[in-house]
Amino acid sequence: MGFGAGSGVSSRAGSTVMRVLLCLVAATTLSLQAGAAEAQTAAESWPNRAITWVVPFGAGGVTDLVSRKIAELLRTRLGQPVVVENRPGAGGTIGTEFVARAQPDGYTVLYASGGPMTIQPNLGLTKLNYDPLKSYVHVRGVSSANQILVATAAAPYSTLAEFVAYAKANPGKVNFGSPGPGTAQHLAGEMFQAAAGIRLTHVPYKAGSSQMTDMMSGILDVSFDYLTVLRPLIDTGKVKVLGTTGTARLAALPDAPTVLEAGYPDAVNVGSTWVSVPAGTDPRIVGRLSEALAAALADPAIVADLTANGQVSIADKGPTQLEPFIVEETARYKRVIESAGIAAR
Repeated sequence: MGFGAGSGVSSRAGSTVMRVLLCLVAATTLSLQAGAAEAQTAAESWPNRAITWVVPFGAGGVTDLVSRKIAELLRTRLGQPVVVENRPGAGGTIGTEFVARAQPDGYTVLYASGGPMTIQPNLGLTKLNYDPLKSYVHVRGVSSANQILVATAAAPYSTLAEFVAYAKANPGKVNFGSPGPGTAQHLAGEMFQAAAGIRLTHVPYKAGSSQMTDMMSGILDVSFDYLTVLRPLIDTGKVKVLGTTGTARLAALPDAPTVLEAGYPDAVNVGSTWVSVPAGTDPRIVGRLSEALAAALADPAIVADLTANGQVSIADKGPTQLEPFIVEETARYKRVIESAGIAAR
């Protein structure tokens, strides 16, 4: 009889536990359904407030200026303000990391670039708290830009062929400047000397203004940099253009041959920018943002602006094209960095 009484108590206790569990399951299911419905509503109504467009570089540069023009076009197409927020520092990694940690709701977007995404991860930075692939959804390409190889006006060479011949005859005596170790400009120099079989001496600078001053005075022999930086010196004849690091000539410098034309395919070095959002962003939001960006980047004013600054639109690269592109670029820069023994700044 004791056994039977105990069994009854156990049965009632079991029933109570089962009812509690069923209630918890039901509550959880309702909560998940409500969350899914809320997420769907949020995605369908996006955007219904201002979007923050993070530029991981300082105000006033070409990246900032182009981003502001695109942001204005996006405002028109999306019907909400797109506010540019500059978060410079640490080679662009501070602003890039900020977006990785933002809510994946489509209201924080990143004007991404190759430096923080494909170069910095190879420099052994222990404080790099984002993964270029896992931390983001890459939405739409913006532009690519060749670097320009320029020489001081008094240099005894005026073409790529003459420069290579001179450098081979004077190993280590020709120097080239950059904004610092591991920068895109530094890597361009390393890639070119390896491809051409020459030996140059790298001179890193902390301030680009000092580098250009030394170029004009003849202290520096050559430099690799972007057209937006070099245009004033080129237009005033203070430096002369030897070539570009792209695969096709720039419309802004039609007479400047490419390293590919010169027979140095391994020296091709093109910097790219694109738009990314935090990982986990709803695909419907990503799709709408991608479409709006594609339309904005097709605007004649943006195309003309990119062309004038030595850039080419890569708006044809959507999410499926950008990820393998980033993987390939990261692997390429890793080879260059390891080969040259470049350490982080």
